[in-house]
Amino acid sequence: MKILAGLGTALFACCLAATAVGAQQGPPQGGRPMSGPPMVSQGPPSITSTLDFQLSIEEREVVGLADAMPEDKYSFAPTNGEFKGVRTFAQQAKHIATVNNRFFGAILGQPVAAPASEFEAENGPDSIQTKAQVLQYLRDSFALGHKAIATINADNAFTPMKDPAAPFLRTPAATVIFDCAHTMDHYGQMVEYLRDNGIVPPASRQRRPANPPTESMK
Repeated sequence: MKILAGLGTALFACCLAATAVGAQQGPPQGGRPMSGPPMVSQGPPSITSTLDFQLSIEEREVVGLADAMPEDKYSFAPTNGEFKGVRTFAQQAKHIATVNNRFFGAILGQPVAAPASEFEAENGPDSIQTKAQVLQYLRDSFALGHKAIATINADNAFTPMKDPAAPFLRTPAATVIFDCAHTMDHYGQMVEYLRDNGIVPPASRQRRPANPPTESMK
């Protein structure tokens, strides 16, 4: 347990450092302002504001990505390569929201409703099908996250919870940190879904290319 506690503290410190660096760096190269949450938080930093800032970034990236995918591509799943049995784009978004609800609900002490099936336990209600429904499910899950983070402070951030969402996520801070990592894991997968359909992810638009053509290639 000491190892897990130390790991949680280290992960939290990494998030705190990343937030501080982001605030100091300002807008991306080229002077284009970044949309979404402000780069500099108002007031002195705290555990609450730092975690909430991280979640705001995740929310902006994921919801923006989900909104950018046309509704007729929500049933898309990659096939060029080894992608047998992977989630569709809609299921990726719903999975993020479902895990958000599970993790943040645990922080708030909310009882977990028994899912109708193993599939729904991982991907949310099967009744959520349209793009509008998926986006609302996703937004509501992030709203629950902000509500949960608002209850976290320096006194209880690393206090073991009575009913954690997973045995290795015993504290509120560890739960939020892991949820953010989980969200961005699936965000990275969803980025590929957009690019496979010829769509540039919103976060990558109006940025300098990572591999600009050389003079000999022009």
